[in-house]
Amino acid sequence: MNHILSLMTFVPLLGAAIIIALPRQKHELVKSVAACAAGIPLFLSYFIWKGFDRTTAAMQFVERFDWIPMFHIQYSMGIDGISVTMVMLTALISFICIFASWNIEKGVKGYFALFLLLETGMMGVFCAMDFFLFYVFWEVMLLPMYFLIGIWGGPRKEYAAIKFFMYTLVGSVLMLVVMLVFYFNVTDPATHEHTFDLLVLRNQDANSGSLLVNSVRFLCFIGLFVGFAIKVPMFPFHTWLPDAHVEAPTAISVILAGILLKMGTYGMFRIAFPLLPDIANDCAWWIGLFGLINIVYGALCAMAQDDLKKLVAYSSISHMGYCLLGMGAMTTAGFNGAMLQMFNHGTITSMLFLLVGVIYERVHHRWISRFGGLATMVPVYTGFVTFAFFASLGLPGLSGFISEAMCFIGAWQNGTPAYLKLTILATSGILLGAAFHLWALQRMFLGEKNKIYTEQYHHVTEINGREIFCLVPLVIVILWVGVYPGPLLDMMNVSLSDLQAFMAHYKYNH
Repeated sequence: MNHILSLMTFVPLLGAAIIIALPRQKHELVKSVAACAAGIPLFLSYFIWKGFDRTTAAMQFVERFDWIPMFHIQYSMGIDGISVTMVMLTALISFICIFASWNIEKGVKGYFALFLLLETGMMGVFCAMDFFLFYVFWEVMLLPMYFLIGIWGGPRKEYAAIKFFMYTLVGSVLMLVVMLVFYFNVTDPATHEHTFDLLVLRNQDANSGSLLVNSVRFLCFIGLFVGFAIKVPMFPFHTWLPDAHVEAPTAISVILAGILLKMGTYGMFRIAFPLLPDIANDCAWWIGLFGLINIVYGALCAMAQDDLKKLVAYSSISHMGYCLLGMGAMTTAGFNGAMLQMFNHGTITSMLFLLVGVIYERVHHRWISRFGGLATMVPVYTGFVTFAFFASLGLPGLSGFISEAMCFIGAWQNGTPAYLKLTILATSGILLGAAFHLWALQRMFLGEKNKIYTEQYHHVTEINGREIFCLVPLVIVILWVGVYPGPLLDMMNVSLSDLQAFMAHYKYNH
């Protein structure tokens, strides 16, 4: 299929346009159209899975034509091992979130139209191979997410939406400045014109003297790194995340943690590392250090939370730290571990936020201290939560374990004494993660019922069919990757090995 990536990107946008044209009172029709518009990219992702060549690092399913010829801007789409798993993850999570949003009754047309616009932006980010096009899709995501939090969120939704918008906008401005610096200082050897083509920008000799002096290159890397670190979110740029998660509706929390956070680390893999490999190597230890801080700080903050949603939000900060640790190692195993952790965290944290939404709909609060003995009232729900918690804490046999283990293996292979110390300290995150997950599980589901607050959930109902429909695909993926991660790693490995070799070239030969 020659235009499969464009179809996956713009079919949701077409669905949004159809929804806008529908009568306001046709809620079920609006939701059905949204489900179809999100289902088509998921269906097409099967052909991506089957047709993807796992033996090459070259871009695949490429679409390219002149978009704005005056400025040499192209509509350039393609995927490789760095982006293919993120494209499939986006299709899966977006489809699930449509059904997780089925009980939305306020502004139904607006909600689902904005959600599909958001999916278009997310898909486009992972497929764009032109820096300008990448930036356009990156900005497209910002608007619908702002309104989805600000209109359909909780009591402090305006504050959370504005905070999310401002933090992300700062990162966008930094990225825009660096993009323009590269555009005006790099020419395409084939055309001798300025270019936004990411493949051309990557293939510039970093130390040929024809691009930028080292001081400017360093500032450019810092600009890109901070811009992407805000999205990760990396300490100390993380403070927008707990507020956004707590106030966002369930499905938007799922999208935020399952996909949007991954765009930060994806941007580092796709843009910051390839365009400035020499500076990235020089900053590798610092990237690992921030990964360590994320792991420990996020876990300690999660342990202190009584709000279940905040606990999961801070656990996301901790788990994204493993990605930074693996990336900073600059080894093939570290890159593979970081990429796999991005995918695995996307499925696990999506499941966790869906489960938080299930209990909140029934009792209208998320305070862990007010629960107790839920296992006797909702055993099926308890089973799903237990599964998700154990996947999140890294139980062998579930997907969280293998990606965290590979991050540690890759970090250890770095071999420098300083990085070995970071790796050893980062293993404390395993214990801290187990502690806050098991403590929350014990307080909510085991032991005696909370006598003070029993009346609030005396009639709590078991998880229903629609909610199970949303969770089962994630359970299958988590089990499959935990037991047999080979097929997924095969898709990533060649491209990540090529990137690692490219980075090593600038470390040892320049």
